[in-house]
Amino acid sequence: MEKQIDKPASVLRSLDWWTILIYVALLAFGWVSVCGASYTYGDTDIFSLDSRSGMQIIWIGTSLALGLFLLLLDDRFYDFFAYIIYGFLILVLIGTIFNTHEIKGSRSWLVMGPVRVQPAEFAKFATALAVAKLMSTYGFTMERWRDFGTAVAVVILPMLCIVMQKETGSALVYLSFFLMFYREGMTGSILFTGVAMVFYFVVGIRFEDTIMWDERTSVGKFVVLLSVQVFTAFLVYFYCHDKKQFWTILAYSLGVTLLALLFSTFVIPFDTIWVQMALAAALVGVLIYQGLARRVRTYFYIALFTIGSVIFFNAADHVLNNMMQPHQRVRINVLLGLEEDLAGAGYNVHQSEIAIGSGGLMGKGFLNGTQTKLKFVPEQDTDFIFCTVGEEEGFLGCSAVLLLFLALILRLIKMAERQPFRFGRVYGYCVLSIFLFHLFINVGMVLGLTPVIGIPLPFFSYGGSSLWGFTLLLFIFLRIDASRNMVRQ
Repeated sequence: MEKQIDKPASVLRSLDWWTILIYVALLAFGWVSVCGASYTYGDTDIFSLDSRSGMQIIWIGTSLALGLFLLLLDDRFYDFFAYIIYGFLILVLIGTIFNTHEIKGSRSWLVMGPVRVQPAEFAKFATALAVAKLMSTYGFTMERWRDFGTAVAVVILPMLCIVMQKETGSALVYLSFFLMFYREGMTGSILFTGVAMVFYFVVGIRFEDTIMWDERTSVGKFVVLLSVQVFTAFLVYFYCHDKKQFWTILAYSLGVTLLALLFSTFVIPFDTIWVQMALAAALVGVLIYQGLARRVRTYFYIALFTIGSVIFFNAADHVLNNMMQPHQRVRINVLLGLEEDLAGAGYNVHQSEIAIGSGGLMGKGFLNGTQTKLKFVPEQDTDFIFCTVGEEEGFLGCSAVLLLFLALILRLIKMAERQPFRFGRVYGYCVLSIFLFHLFINVGMVLGLTPVIGIPLPFFSYGGSSLWGFTLLLFIFLRIDASRNMVRQ
């Protein structure tokens, strides 16, 4: 029979109370922000259930009750039922795809009378539990492609379901799980490949129509293709430890490119992109030859990176102009500075920047923000609520909020690192990655630094689904962490 022996404290005393205090502080600050964002001149009762600030109190109260309930459950409950919870949420996500209720172009909401629930918010904690359960099984290793592929499939499945609900923003959150994969042993080359693809897309699209001094070559294409060759050289250096090949690749790539530019400038003008493509093809040939001659598979993987980079770069423009929805395409063009569109896709960000800038150092004071009170900022109490903080509380208020989130992130790292079992550590880093993604993207899009993809700011944005979802993520981890000192016999 299994017994639990306290070593040396009860679960209650083992709770990370600093994290709970930060959670309560974020809830309080979030409610003040919802009040400021939803308040209109003439309102007399911010606590009325007919107002969003009043309803947010209900969501906060139910979240606190939910958190208490999660703490009362045995920590082994989450391990034992991880796959069942994940399977149930997947079925709900699939059912939501065929939902007849469409809200703002998305079918991601389940409408039950006056109550609306977004299953995608709850699928995050279910996916985190399932991945933690999988990765904590005996013999699992990130070095084995079958195990790694299975873990990725567990993450991709809910992501695809959410995309089919036309909720791209919520689906992109699942990319944050790759940060946890990296912490648990995923090769850094995969993370580097993702970053490189973003670089190719941004630089290639942003400067595609900018022409170099030879009046033939696109700056965007030139920089991307040269970067592919340089990145390949460094991969050979770091993963094959081949310094000679590294310097050879750099010398030929930079030397031939320079000669091509000089020839195009002073002899016969031509598009040097063709030289760059030929260099990339020759580089792939050299890598394949080295792989066959030395019987080292790493050269083949680097060759695949080079081929994939060129294919991705050439497909990026087609995806942007032919596969993305018009509103998504305009948002990206606005972000990259290719379009202004202050009356359309760029309106939200422009008004948000005005609101934050008008707050100055100290802010205009509680309920005194003009941009938000006059409803200039769309979605100002949900996706763009951070602009309310900037307008009413100013730079100091924004700094206080970001410091609170920083404190939460640091506590999550500490909690994750002290877990005695892999299940708790993996789940903790899943929670950490999700919070980081939401914080970075939400604050970034309000400031015009990241695309507007419509995801909430944890504990601030109005609504029950997101608040419950983040509470589930956090308090399950708190309960798992509280049992770190329990010895089971």
